[in-house]
Amino acid sequence: MKSTIFTTTVSTALLCFSFLVEAKLDAAPVHAVGRRHRHHRDVHSSVIERSSELEVVQLRDVEAEIEKRAGTCQFPKDAGLVPVNPSGMNAGWAIAPDIACTPGHYCTYACPPGQLSMQWDPSANSYFAPGDGRQRGGLKCDDNGNIQKPFPDRPYCQDGAGGVSVTNKAGSAVNFCQTVLPGNESMLIPTNVQSTANLAVTTANWWNNGATHAEYFINGPGVSTADACKWGDSSKPVGNWAPYTAGMGQDANGVTTLHLGWNPVYLEDATPFKNTMPSWGVKLECQKADGSPCSDSCSIDPAIHGVNQITNPAKGGAGGCNYCIVTVPKGGKATYVVFNKGSSKRLRERRRSFPELW
Repeated sequence: MKSTIFTTTVSTALLCFSFLVEAKLDAAPVHAVGRRHRHHRDVHSSVIERSSELEVVQLRDVEAEIEKRAGTCQFPKDAGLVPVNPSGMNAGWAIAPDIACTPGHYCTYACPPGQLSMQWDPSANSYFAPGDGRQRGGLKCDDNGNIQKPFPDRPYCQDGAGGVSVTNKAGSAVNFCQTVLPGNESMLIPTNVQSTANLAVTTANWWNNGATHAEYFINGPGVSTADACKWGDSSKPVGNWAPYTAGMGQDANGVTTLHLGWNPVYLEDATPFKNTMPSWGVKLECQKADGSPCSDSCSIDPAIHGVNQITNPAKGGAGGCNYCIVTVPKGGKATYVVFNKGSSKRLRERRRSFPELW
């Protein structure tokens, strides 16, 4: 009998404007568990030979308890959640595809676009518990294999601050893959954008007092959700190797700060496509509450930019990457616009030639 245990591994990926720890949930070595089980099995045989019927019954009860704890907690299919890779061992939970939600652990889940998870370990004030490295986000899988809501009076998901969306002008669907927070920060939560979609914006009263922004990896046009919203490898610029990233959060005064930047992993020396400029770009458009444009501008335009170039770069990007910031006043709105190379240039030319149309 094997018992899968949640542990933290591994490699580190940096968002341009914050640290992003890839903490893949891997199965811990089971040889210690196996030794304990084999020892228990040997003792069980000995007891049958020389012990009373009561002792045998007691030992069988212990064995049944071990089997029960080795089970899994079922993903809640009627709670309005977004299943992640439901055919994998994770069975819909927003955890690694080769890991199950097992008793004694917290299991994270994906909310619909624009919403934030509202369940986590009440004692958690960091991504992982000190010492054991286990994630503390999501629902608790108790020792009986039943799901428990840490905050029974809260919904599973709740609308974020709002006011931030994506407009896709690239012709094929794009995926903004949100990292799991509170949880292991893998980019598993999908927002598939055909034309428009809302993004989740953290609030000042969210987990950890709003100290963490919602983070997204931006995948290019035509990349499937299955390929985009998972930890991949350097064979292609998707998932963890997607070229661009985004982040957003709102403070207690209703001011929303947004980021757009290059993915440091895309720029690493070992990345085979590090010198390849994508054929698509992203720009941030912002309006104040009165409809007037914001003073900040932010874009990555392949018609005018090369690799790791961006308008109005901020200082101190992780891993040497460049990023820019847009601040949206209270009541304003912002849009990440995804476009193909050349489309923004043609639009600017049309505006110069026909200003009366704009």
